[in-house]
Amino acid sequence: MLMNMKEILAVAKENRFAIPAFNISDWSMFLGIMDLCEETDSPVIIEIHPDELSFTGPDIVTGIRERALKSPVPVCIHLDHCSDFGTIIYAIQSGFTSVMFDGAHLPFEENIAGAKKVVEAAHPVNVSVEAELGTIGSTNPADLEGGSAKIIYTDPDDAAKFVKESGVDTLAIAIGTCHGLYPAGMKPELKLDILKAIEAKVDVPLVLHGGSNNPDKEIGESVTLGINKINISSDIKVAYFEKMREVLQDKGLREPNEIEPPCIEAMKVVAKHKLDLFQTTGKAPLYRA
Repeated sequence: MLMNMKEILAVAKENRFAIPAFNISDWSMFLGIMDLCEETDSPVIIEIHPDELSFTGPDIVTGIRERALKSPVPVCIHLDHCSDFGTIIYAIQSGFTSVMFDGAHLPFEENIAGAKKVVEAAHPVNVSVEAELGTIGSTNPADLEGGSAKIIYTDPDDAAKFVKESGVDTLAIAIGTCHGLYPAGMKPELKLDILKAIEAKVDVPLVLHGGSNNPDKEIGESVTLGINKINISSDIKVAYFEKMREVLQDKGLREPNEIEPPCIEAMKVVAKHKLDLFQTTGKAPLYRA
């Protein structure tokens, strides 16, 4: 069941749950996530960053689309953080059903203009658009998803103006998360009061970036308060690649069917926890009603 972001999140918003956007870096990760979501009857957003896309190539999107079209669960294929208009057009032509214009680093009016330009290109071909307002923190200076050393919280009035003037379908907001895993001694804290104020003024689904490694209690509460999409990258990649390092200690292994399955299973444990925490598990029947 292939959908764009507007379609898949409309149901999540109406029924007060969030859908994880899992960043996948290769075909094996994709298969594990899809198998899990079909096993649990859960909608899912498959997310690919431009750097990941440069590694996988666009043909992976064709394969994802084929699986999604045959799947009993809703699937959205989303391009993560991208500020380059040409890359966004390339992604649309490659078969993504949703794209993100990341202009958070730009002055407010330029961010609106950039997002509006993407909307004007994407909407006629039924591709939805996400944008970001405010800055997500970063725990890693080399973070491919951007982020800032200092979090600039999203202003609720600015959020309302941004959505109205740009026409975006969903908005990523900054309420205290960071990309990556938090180092020892760093205590993340979500500003849920800001989330409440934004949700009261904005009628599109809201997105939380930097959803890995935050306390479950805060993330769970953000879902009840109006977050409908949460990006998950670091958590599943750590589980996947740490297990791979462990498996590869056996120098005699060389076949994918010996190496990959335990890595996929380790990733699925983490992903299943996110589905449960976001109240996504078992929600696919809402799309088949």
